[in-house]
Amino acid sequence: MGITQSTTNISDLDWLSFLTTSIDDPNARLILAFASAIALGSIVSAVRSRSNTTTRLRGPPSESLIWGVAKKVPLTEHAAAQYTAWEAEYGPGAYRIPFTLGKEKIVLFDARAIAHFFAMDNTVYIKTAQSRSVLRNLAGEGILWAEGDVHRRQRKVLSPAFTNAAIRSLNPIFYDCAYKCKDTWDTLTKNGEALIEVQDWMNNISIDAIGLAGFSHDFNTLGGDRAGAVDAFDATGANAPASFTNMLPLLLLVFPWLDKLPSPNKKRMNQFNDALNDLSERVWKKLKDEGAGDVSEKSIVGRLLRAESSDTSLQLSKHEVIDEIKVMIIAGYITTSTSLTWALIELAKNPDAQARLRTEITQFSDEDPSYEDLVGDKLPYLDAVTHETLRLHPSVPELTRVAAVDDIIPLSAPVTDASGRTVDRISIAKGTLVGCPITAVNRSPAFWGADALEFRPGRWIEGVEKGSAKDLTGHRHLLTFASGPRTCIGKGFAIAEFKTVLAVLVRNFTFDIEGGKSHKVTITRGSSLPGRKIFGENGKFLALKVSRVA
Repeated sequence: MGITQSTTNISDLDWLSFLTTSIDDPNARLILAFASAIALGSIVSAVRSRSNTTTRLRGPPSESLIWGVAKKVPLTEHAAAQYTAWEAEYGPGAYRIPFTLGKEKIVLFDARAIAHFFAMDNTVYIKTAQSRSVLRNLAGEGILWAEGDVHRRQRKVLSPAFTNAAIRSLNPIFYDCAYKCKDTWDTLTKNGEALIEVQDWMNNISIDAIGLAGFSHDFNTLGGDRAGAVDAFDATGANAPASFTNMLPLLLLVFPWLDKLPSPNKKRMNQFNDALNDLSERVWKKLKDEGAGDVSEKSIVGRLLRAESSDTSLQLSKHEVIDEIKVMIIAGYITTSTSLTWALIELAKNPDAQARLRTEITQFSDEDPSYEDLVGDKLPYLDAVTHETLRLHPSVPELTRVAAVDDIIPLSAPVTDASGRTVDRISIAKGTLVGCPITAVNRSPAFWGADALEFRPGRWIEGVEKGSAKDLTGHRHLLTFASGPRTCIGKGFAIAEFKTVLAVLVRNFTFDIEGGKSHKVTITRGSSLPGRKIFGENGKFLALKVSRVA
């Protein structure tokens, strides 16, 4: 796949020194120094508190008193290869890894265990305090943050806005955004081939689409404007050392309050929050001034405001609407733009697949494919390219939850535990970390065959249900949108936008990349915001060679 991730090796002795250089406030440095004094106590406490009710699985030995092996699995696609290697050595099905400050994490690769894990997400398995704190800071108390009954209520309120009928009415917005991009690219390529940093343009398409379709707000980034929230979003993590962005989430698992300390990253986070709050307030005011009746067919939020219900508990308050606007901006902006960028990269590296897709799309010679054409069976190769991209490049590389109560996880096949016993289920004690490495499972040869790491859309034409992948839960046997009660509510929205934009761009342009399949791609992410930047070789923003279709 040519994916690399640079890391800096920081020993147990100098981890505190490294972190304190990233903190601005002298008082905050003192607080962090105090944290180091209690770190050892945390390790001892974690080891002593491990309940005998948790099955002792096999796994790699700890490599660090502070980190365990956690530094080997940063929250990027790079970690997938490491998870897969451990699965081959300590699996099959499940294993444990020593984690930060004495904690351990159970890693699931077994289809039945994964199905159980996702089915119990939101009840037995819940977000860690660290992840909830970050999500609350980002998007308030919206559907991404909510748990239990609060989450179920919010999902019930939001669901009508994401039906097929609702998305069908929004599809013209996706086409409009795609054609605005096309018109500009026509100008850029009028004298032949042009080098275009495609991720910037996919970001523009996604933010304009979510603004118009989500809440009738035109960011007009495709027209040259820039939204303050987008600038702040893109800036997050830009100047933070790669090793710091990898380690901070690990420390936050044990010390959630570290996220409140003054730092360059916290400053960028505050700038993002200020811009997002300002935008959300303006959107709310616009919707209320126009009236719900005027915007009901224009946006998701308009539909929600318009919805009639005899149950007043299902009505949205101003606070809830504003928080859901934040969720839509964050989730809609990052997920679709990153997926579209990856699709263009993969097609540039695989010209035969690109040509086959273009041939299929051009059967619609007089008009664009309708919504039914896009999501139905008239464009099977577009569907295959879509899901192959989502398989290889999920927006969320892994999920980690903490057990809220004791649990028993069933397995498809028995495993051998650390003492050599054969067990067909895993006992999980309350407080245990349990994770599903989504990218690794999506790329696992055990489920997807020997060519699992290859971009091969044809596997979807042949039928993935013929292999072991059919045992996986989730949309089309993928874990990309999660599964169970927390399945991504915007899945249909994202797929419709993805297919619409890809159809327009591939129909009108050809894409090439210097070096072809050998071109290495580097992924970076912010330490708190889920932003991702895709770089080409030599640390430059990735640019593709774009030409008009003759």
